Amino acid sequence: MKNKDYYLELEYGIATRKLSQEEGGGILAYYIDLPFISGDGENIEEAINDAKSAFECYLDVAIEKKDIIKEPSHLMKTKRINITIPIYALNKIDKYTNAHKINRSTFLVESALSIVSSQNYN
Repeated sequence: MKNKDYYLELEYGIATRKLSQEEGGGILAYYIDLPFISGDGENIEEAINDAKSAFECYLDVAIEKKDIIKEPSHLMKTKRINITIPIYALNKIDKYTNAHKINRSTFLVESALSIVSSQNYN
């Protein structure tokens, strides 16, 4: 299940830039895939920590409202593979995926990641 901890463990890219004096000075940090989430500070570390704090607040609200939360774009790249699977297993997978309105790929990825994560293969 995708909860706050799930999203906090993803590797979102954070960009930084120096703010002009007209903008208040210091450093701005923002999430590349979520540019509406940003933070600032006197230095890069402060700005990134402020952006991460804003991201946590965003997650609290988005999860409560059941909003779709964009995952890092570099994670969304896919690769088509062929697998061989026994028919009895495929039938069970299909029954589960139909009942939960997800596709086989989503089921296989989430199942595999669940096992890998539980065994600390991050």
